[in-house]
Amino acid sequence: MMNIDTACVHGFKDKFNQVGSINVPIFQTVPYKHKQIGDLTEYGYTRLHNPTREAAETLVATLENAVGSLAFTSGMAAATTLFQLFDSKDHIISTEDLYGGTITLLNKYTVEKNGVEIDFVNTGNISDIKAKIKPNTKAVFIETPTNPMMHVTDIAAVKAIMPKGALLIVDNTFLTPYFLQPLGLGADIVLHSGTKYLAGHNDTLCGFLVFKDTDLLDTIKLIRTTFGAPLAPMDSFLLIRGVKTLALRMERAQQNAMELAQWMTTHPKIKNVYYTGLPNHPGYDIMKKQASGFGAMISFEVDTAETAHKVLLGAKIITFAESLGGTETLLTYPMENTHGEVPEEERLARGINDRLLRLSVGIENIADLKSDLEQALTGIAI
Repeated sequence: MMNIDTACVHGFKDKFNQVGSINVPIFQTVPYKHKQIGDLTEYGYTRLHNPTREAAETLVATLENAVGSLAFTSGMAAATTLFQLFDSKDHIISTEDLYGGTITLLNKYTVEKNGVEIDFVNTGNISDIKAKIKPNTKAVFIETPTNPMMHVTDIAAVKAIMPKGALLIVDNTFLTPYFLQPLGLGADIVLHSGTKYLAGHNDTLCGFLVFKDTDLLDTIKLIRTTFGAPLAPMDSFLLIRGVKTLALRMERAQQNAMELAQWMTTHPKIKNVYYTGLPNHPGYDIMKKQASGFGAMISFEVDTAETAHKVLLGAKIITFAESLGGTETLLTYPMENTHGEVPEEERLARGINDRLLRLSVGIENIADLKSDLEQALTGIAI
């Protein structure tokens, strides 16, 4: 078996290349020629099958040590398809501190439209999950670390208390398979916004569901085909291209994040730093146990809303933009950007106030990042 950094480069099976190309060909076609009546062969229509997409799916499945994966047009398309598994007879327990788009999907559509019952809890507290388990509990959905408050959940501990037959689903967007392997800890399905670290260059939208069980994969694949949300060939190619540097990017971004987070804890205008790699983080020991790294996502609370606005608009290298996981360091304002659709009362209860900022640390020189953040905070460069 290849090590994961080698698998990032070679972890796909390109069975379609006849000319020795190093890169996976882009099969930019919708229909395929039928060889004869009654025999559609392996390929007939790109919504069902596409060689470039299948290479991307093989690659992500290899990284996650999975039986297979499915690629979607975005992370939200993957999540939307996933929650079609459940109906009005079912109950789900979910992490309460989630990406805002996922909260909207669950509340407005999964609950209000489809009638699924969902309890949002602190999944980092196993007793909170136990208290909500019911005879019809069909799944526990975990985001770890959470977006944006960086709460950590012990995946294996959750698996140990789950009812028989219920699915454990883990959003692994922040850490990627390079730092965290949820299937090996008991997860049944792993969700990725591949737009972020997997693709890694802020140039393509994509999402993935990764599976431990082939029957579950086949069920979701039929839903994806029916909904029409498979990833296009060009985006599949870009995903493969991005993953080739995943190991290098994750290591460099994490190194920068660790140094930046430590520096931020000493800054007089920064009141709280939420980074799982800091020893005083409540989830630090769990991270050390279940992951091989801490990632490069930092949330931090400054002293006033005015300071927050000054940082967002005053940074020169760090970009005020709503995404994460690319080569560039991006700064966003959760209360307006990622969680703008979440009711204010819910946001504030979770700590998402007008002083909270979220930083996706990139691969730039750390001295430049520190200097840029300092001048944005104080007007004085270091």
